Amino acid sequence: MSRPLRWTAWVVAVLLVVVVVFLVWANIVMQGTRSAALQVWRDDRVAVRDAGDAVVMTPTGTANGVGVVFVPGAKVDPYAYMATFRQVVARGTTVVITKPTLHLAFFDLRPLSTFESHAPDVRTWAVGGHSLGGVRACQLADDPGVAGLLLLGSYCANDLSGSGLDVLSVSGSRDGLSTPEKVDAARHELPASATTTEVQGANHADFGAYGPQPGDGVATISPAAARAQISAAVERWVERLRSGALS
Repeated sequence: MSRPLRWTAWVVAVLLVVVVVFLVWANIVMQGTRSAALQVWRDDRVAVRDAGDAVVMTPTGTANGVGVVFVPGAKVDPYAYMATFRQVVARGTTVVITKPTLHLAFFDLRPLSTFESHAPDVRTWAVGGHSLGGVRACQLADDPGVAGLLLLGSYCANDLSGSGLDVLSVSGSRDGLSTPEKVDAARHELPASATTTEVQGANHADFGAYGPQPGDGVATISPAAARAQISAAVERWVERLRSGALS
């Protein structure tokens, strides 16, 4: 084999190894906690169905007309967020948790309409996400049909300060990944009217139910306590969206 062919074969082999290693890494997902998921499945106020490209959570009682397309954090099982939204859905809000391509939000180029189609009765749509999913949600928030943006342990990398979005940003004081400093540094990307809430003692993994995460801080409150505060903040934000749609 000539020298140029040997070099070409070597480069191709290296690229194949890199691709295989990346695919293996991307598919090692942080699984949702079984006990937390079971609580949702057993809650008769909440209906859950797998739509193939998303996990759709709908209230079995009266719906409030508000829906949230929610993008998971990098390599986090979408089902891990069912516990986060259990109470929110039980009180009337529809939540569509996407299944990002390769479990990484930036590889998912599908429009919001792909996921909104799973809940055609929703009148007011918002988009949200956790961690890397929140960064992607900020990009999707440019969609003219979006009324609100929900950031959980995340922040925007694009400028939405001039938008009319109703924004809620919930962070954790013990978050070792989306640290309070990083969240504060990106505050200028949000509208001046954005609501920011810091849950004292919560870390990055408290925004889902998937166990500890490398690089995270140590939480000083229980997951249940963190989840209760997150749910309460989201419910107040949803009520604003609903009231705004009715006015």
